[in-house]
Amino acid sequence: MTSNVTAVSYGLNVTPAGLEQLRSVLAAHGADVLSESSAGDSRYGVQVLDLALPDATAAGLAALRRAVADAATNDFDTALVPAGLRSAARKLLIMDVDSTLIQQEVIELLAAYAGKREEVAAVTEAAMRGELDFAQSLHARVAVLAGLPADVVQSVRREVKLSEGADRLVAAFKTAGHTVAVVSGGFNQILEPIAGDLGIDYWQANELEIVDGALTGKVLGAVVDRAAKEKYLREWAAAEGIALEHTIAVGDGANDLDMLGAAGIGVAFNAKPAVRAVADAALNMPYLDAVRHIAGV
Repeated sequence: MTSNVTAVSYGLNVTPAGLEQLRSVLAAHGADVLSESSAGDSRYGVQVLDLALPDATAAGLAALRRAVADAATNDFDTALVPAGLRSAARKLLIMDVDSTLIQQEVIELLAAYAGKREEVAAVTEAAMRGELDFAQSLHARVAVLAGLPADVVQSVRREVKLSEGADRLVAAFKTAGHTVAVVSGGFNQILEPIAGDLGIDYWQANELEIVDGALTGKVLGAVVDRAAKEKYLREWAAAEGIALEHTIAVGDGANDLDMLGAAGIGVAFNAKPAVRAVADAALNMPYLDAVRHIAGV
């Protein structure tokens, strides 16, 4: 019998009782556990169960994911991953940036220099929950930056912190010969040096307009919104000759939903409830590198 789906459980406390409950749910859906192994490190645990699932179609996986989510404990999360993705010779990892690849929201860091951080943070939260049109909300938030000296961009660069394990995740994918991309509703002026330092293959964000050494409160060109994120996923996968079913997308907000839905597996990273509800998998701990276990890298 050949495995066609892998259940990957990960969390700060992967308990025997929780795993036994998971096995019961899997068995109730006719899944046979063919092999089992442990991974992880001192930060978090990982348990990998290779399964033979009678219905490994998209509909069958979706049904099993719902059942696993309904029965889940608060100790750990479980991703159900098609075996073809985990075994693919070449994969594409695409990530959101703000609150995913990095810990902060860059627009809020910039707005602090205009004395508008709390005001902008409230708009950002609403946009990430899907309550506001992203492009309109971005224009409104950027407008408060008008008149700031351009050197605040350099100051904000120094404040940015990668998410825990982000560098490990990118290095693992690159070492294994895979492709890594990031796409952001943030700003190229912040993203470019981060992407360069990490060796990321593709990246795209919005461009802050700077005139005479000051921010104008505008962005140049079309806004990188949820539709654009999916577009770049498809373009970059095609450019690399990687099938969409062999792509992994990671994000936290409503503007990531199209990208998460189009990828082979979409991972909600410490995400808003609306995103967790529809993503294929959820990662609810601060260690971004756990994505490598989901992807089999």
